[in-house]
Amino acid sequence: MKESIERQVEMLKNCMKNDLMDMIRIPALGPENGGDGEMERAAFLMDLIKDFGFDSVERYDAPDPRVSSGKRPNIVAIKKGTAGKSVVILVHMDIVPEGDLWDTDPYEPVFRDGKIYGRGTEDNGQEIMAALYAAKALHETGEEHGYDLKVVMVSDEETGSEYGVEHLLKKDIFGEDDLIIAPDHSEKNGKFVEITEKSGLWVKITCTGKQGHAAMPGGTVNSNRYMAEYQYRADLALKEKFGKVVNDLFSPSFSTFEPTKREGNVPNVNTIPGKDVQYFDCRVLPEVSLSSVKKVFEGTAEELESKAEFKIEYVMESQAPPGTPEDSEVMVKLSKAVERVTGHHPAPVGIGGGTVAAHFRKRGLPAVVWCSNHNKAHQPNEYAVLDNMVRDCKVFCSLVLND
Repeated sequence: MKESIERQVEMLKNCMKNDLMDMIRIPALGPENGGDGEMERAAFLMDLIKDFGFDSVERYDAPDPRVSSGKRPNIVAIKKGTAGKSVVILVHMDIVPEGDLWDTDPYEPVFRDGKIYGRGTEDNGQEIMAALYAAKALHETGEEHGYDLKVVMVSDEETGSEYGVEHLLKKDIFGEDDLIIAPDHSEKNGKFVEITEKSGLWVKITCTGKQGHAAMPGGTVNSNRYMAEYQYRADLALKEKFGKVVNDLFSPSFSTFEPTKREGNVPNVNTIPGKDVQYFDCRVLPEVSLSSVKKVFEGTAEELESKAEFKIEYVMESQAPPGTPEDSEVMVKLSKAVERVTGHHPAPVGIGGGTVAAHFRKRGLPAVVWCSNHNKAHQPNEYAVLDNMVRDCKVFCSLVLND
């Protein structure tokens, strides 16, 4: 990596910290989370980058009558290169609610021991500033760069992306040759690049029996007992059918089927419940079809139909799209940039939850997820590490330079 760029990024370190802290003072919660959207934060960012050297800055607003402005903003800032291709760094402006158990005010950021504490600092403020300051460093040094740098700042990432990425995908913002990076997952040294994810399936099982007095069980059908039997049988069947299918990109390397939420039944001890509701959270390897998983849940219900009535519902279903190939241009070029800056070559991995990259992969656009973070997103006392922000900025510069 060119020393002039590296020196310039280091010189901008304090500005990056201060601008992140200023941005965190502006909450950006979607209406699903009790907020008024991202408009005020978008205005802050639009004003911030006026002198960052972008050749164009445009906003693509998605109509949303639930917020006072009636719009959810999405910003696309482009600094032109010479190669006719773009590096897209897609970051999100929205955050999750602060929750409780904070040691400090989550919207009055604190800088301590190299860390910036506040809601949204790591998720995704650190990478907003890393991406924007990559453009500023390139501009201030005057270094020519091959790729266009396209920083895309979206709304609604935390609550479905309908008003963010999905809105932009309808606007012909992204090209087939774009190198698309969502800097929103990795580990503290940026040693992982996420290229694939598991499918997701949430299953609701309702068992209906017959309620009655616990002292006289003869005329009852205890839904609690038969739900417990259902859970035991389904658990065994799922492990038997899918437990040997492994993919070493993931940790754990197998599909998981976890019984989680249990709805309340009767409020008193001496009544046999007539209805029980149990949920399963399934994280399924992409090589396993969700239809085959459903057959197990439905087959288990059929096995017990003579004992109680079972109803199976799928309250969330997300089939993972094909992953980004390990030899794709974005993976190869990003890995080289990370190695130039950090000295280590990142490994491709898969993750159990959905990422914004899936929206691109479903359309045949290779995308990866990478950054350097301590995985403090959504937690109390969330923080961003200043050195990580600076290092990631250097990686983005190196990638765009294609040096």
